[in-house]
Amino acid sequence: LRPSRLPGPRPYWREEPLWGGGKGTWGRPRQIIVDDDDSKIWSLYDAGPRNIRCPLIFLPPVSGTADVFFRQILALTGWGYRVIALQYPVYWDHLEFCDGFRKLLDHLQLDKVHLFGASLGGFLAQKFAEYTHTSPRVHSLILCNSFSDTSIFNQTWTANSFWLMPSFMLKKIVLGNFSSGPVDPLMADAIDFMVDRLESLGQSELASRLTLNCQNSYVEPHKIRDIPVTIMDVFDQSALSTEAKEEMYKLYPNARRAHLKTGGNFPYLCRSAEVNLYVQIHLLQFHGTKYAAIDPSMVSAEELEVQKGSLSVSQEEQ
Repeated sequence: LRPSRLPGPRPYWREEPLWGGGKGTWGRPRQIIVDDDDSKIWSLYDAGPRNIRCPLIFLPPVSGTADVFFRQILALTGWGYRVIALQYPVYWDHLEFCDGFRKLLDHLQLDKVHLFGASLGGFLAQKFAEYTHTSPRVHSLILCNSFSDTSIFNQTWTANSFWLMPSFMLKKIVLGNFSSGPVDPLMADAIDFMVDRLESLGQSELASRLTLNCQNSYVEPHKIRDIPVTIMDVFDQSALSTEAKEEMYKLYPNARRAHLKTGGNFPYLCRSAEVNLYVQIHLLQFHGTKYAAIDPSMVSAEELEVQKGSLSVSQEEQ
């Protein structure tokens, strides 16, 4: 099931020291139960200054776990940002997920957050923003290789049968969207890592995520049109079709666009420097406000003055 490895360095996730446990190991994620069902456990890494009340939260794709964003967490927390990376419990419909996520934010005492969603994570981020539009909990969105309508996968008719399928069949479905041709060493390592993460997921976790990914649903843009959005995508091969990308551009005509020349399905792993830069550019607009995701002491006075000037101009234009 693994793609053939190209010559290159040993996989980076075994080489770099990660917080919590020293070289090549992870600290244990925090586990939280917010539902009446004790089997629904949220796992998360919460890093950076705890005094920040509007952090950036990362939502993984179908095959991902909380630790797939380790490169973002290591870099962004080093620059003073508060970052939370999540792993979802088993939820079988979007409303159930949104209700559970709202309870999690309540438990963490977070009124508003910035969301970075990759693929399915991006779709769920949009649905949550839509779900809470009457009492907004999402201050901004970064949508990486994401989509706005599940019908693009042509699987809506099978969505309700994923729970019946054995684990190996579900993994085969997910792996069918991974790049199989020649790729550079960093992308090969990223694919290997995601295959490894996929292997760690149980049958119910995979089945529920595929159900959420394919269950007939779409985003209602009029409910979230006032939220600042950055759309991040790649120009090379990914699981997202050109039509799906164009639909996202139409849905968010005022969104900032962050294009990466290459990166495949997992640019946050294999093109992390570019992704981290785009994340910083997106969050820059909130510096100096109560919705800043960065420790104020890490922002220079000159930068704050420039940002306040930009905010004044923006408010006058509105």
